[in-house]
Amino acid sequence: MSPEAIKKHYSTTQEIMAHIAGILFIIPLAPFICRFVPPVFLGNWNIDLIIAVIIAIIIVRLMLWLVKPMILPALLLVCFVFAYNALNNKRYTFHDIASDYRSVVSQYWLIREQKQTDQLSFNPHLFENVQERTSRLVTEKVQYKDSVVRNFSVKHSLENFDNYHYKYQELARYFSLFKYINSNFKYVPDAQRDEYYATPRETILNGFGGDCDDHSILMAACLMSIGAKCRLVIIEGHMYPEMYAGNKKDFDIMQQAILQFFGDIGINRIYFHENDGEYWINLDYTADYPGGPYINDRVKLLINIP
Repeated sequence: MSPEAIKKHYSTTQEIMAHIAGILFIIPLAPFICRFVPPVFLGNWNIDLIIAVIIAIIIVRLMLWLVKPMILPALLLVCFVFAYNALNNKRYTFHDIASDYRSVVSQYWLIREQKQTDQLSFNPHLFENVQERTSRLVTEKVQYKDSVVRNFSVKHSLENFDNYHYKYQELARYFSLFKYINSNFKYVPDAQRDEYYATPRETILNGFGGDCDDHSILMAACLMSIGAKCRLVIIEGHMYPEMYAGNKKDFDIMQQAILQFFGDIGINRIYFHENDGEYWINLDYTADYPGGPYINDRVKLLINIP
């Protein structure tokens, strides 16, 4: 083979390798870019990852045009960084890439919404004046302006999902706090024939022990201390907190964030209440993820926290 033929063969091989490296480079680059793209919906379809893929393709095409010989070293450098992050528990690893893609697949093809079909969905005002004493006692305990509650909430709202704060804003903080509380709360029943409602400060200081109403008060107060809107629902034999998701578009973004943050759990349904276009999701300690299954639909009392 002549030197010219060898040179041509080498150039062709180099060209092919550069394009293959460019395609492989898009795979980790797109979900990373997606973290900085606000949620974008086209009808009911979320397309921010598609936008991120297009941006990644443009970047790779520019790299191939301007510095083609650098595309393969750049890919190897990115792989090295991911491997280093994985070994040293750093942010953004191969697991994060897989999680980003998995959440999209789950959202579009695997996960279904499940509206709770009870009287609360159709006529929430029906419960506003029932058992006023209970409502008053519980409301008095949701002391979300307490400095201990506020400091606790701020600290643990920053522990998880901070990489996604630019994309999901306050939802990253709310769900980080949810994860911490539900991962550490321990069920301890009240004394027989007595119903004691602990303040959130008490529950924080006692090591996160209490029954369902103590958990509900703690969760609602902590989330409200960093800006969320919450309410408490009393059903037959149980109390649980709900967080306001907003309208349908807001709920779709929240659902996307839940799948992004808790996708490893294996989510099959997102459960919610809806009335007049306003959505609320379950934050019970029995739920492994926000929007987990409700225990039952026999609602006795709805407590709105002012």
